[in-house]
Amino acid sequence: MCGRFVITSPPEALWMAFGYVEQPNFPPRHNIAPTQPIPVVFLENGGRHFKLMRWGLIPAWTKDPRKISLMFNARSETVRDKPAFKNAIKRRRCLVPADGYYEWQNAAGRKRPYFIHHGERRPIGFAALAETWVGPNGEEMDSVAIVTAPASPDLAVLHHRVPATISPQDFERWLDCAANDVETAMALLTGPTPGEFTWHQVSTRVNRAENDDAQLVLPITDEERQAEEAPQPARKAAPRKPAAASDDGQGSLF
Repeated sequence: MCGRFVITSPPEALWMAFGYVEQPNFPPRHNIAPTQPIPVVFLENGGRHFKLMRWGLIPAWTKDPRKISLMFNARSETVRDKPAFKNAIKRRRCLVPADGYYEWQNAAGRKRPYFIHHGERRPIGFAALAETWVGPNGEEMDSVAIVTAPASPDLAVLHHRVPATISPQDFERWLDCAANDVETAMALLTGPTPGEFTWHQVSTRVNRAENDDAQLVLPITDEERQAEEAPQPARKAAPRKPAAASDDGQGSLF
């Protein structure tokens, strides 16, 4: 799956890599989480465009977005059948620029975070699906889900799912929904090839979405690892306050 990712390339580098018309300026992000606005690249009127969308797709038929599950990922095997995604895979395919993402490996009863990135340290294009929700009062919200695929054997040691990545030479085929049908698009929904991506363990500081700084993507040091994995002292339970006496013989709520 993909629940946190990173955008650290300069805006100019992403503009050149994805070829959108706009030239936005935005700061690096080291710990992007679902429900936050994220950059999205899509095709419209023959040109590629850049837009911020909410990470967590809201289907167009939803009556109340507050009452649906948070759909920040879409499984490649079921996007053609799931009501939330089957129209988007036909008409609203897009890309999410990234420089890497985090995954948590569950080993020996402990979840350890890893930063995963392209071996050449170049920007990545995650396959994504977009939707526009229109509320009862005419309000609109653009939202997006990142598509995931089965992991290659090397990445599967961390997690069995990975973001589906679109190669730069296939950007146009993925984005052009008018010229390329669903079958053509589905063939592009694969994870990185074996050896294409690399990774290293990072600090558990990434577990908190509030933390967003360049230190998060650095390899964890031996000292940090020892400190994080050291047994934590048990907290003493706070003494209970005695119940207040009642002068009328009745139980009290306060």
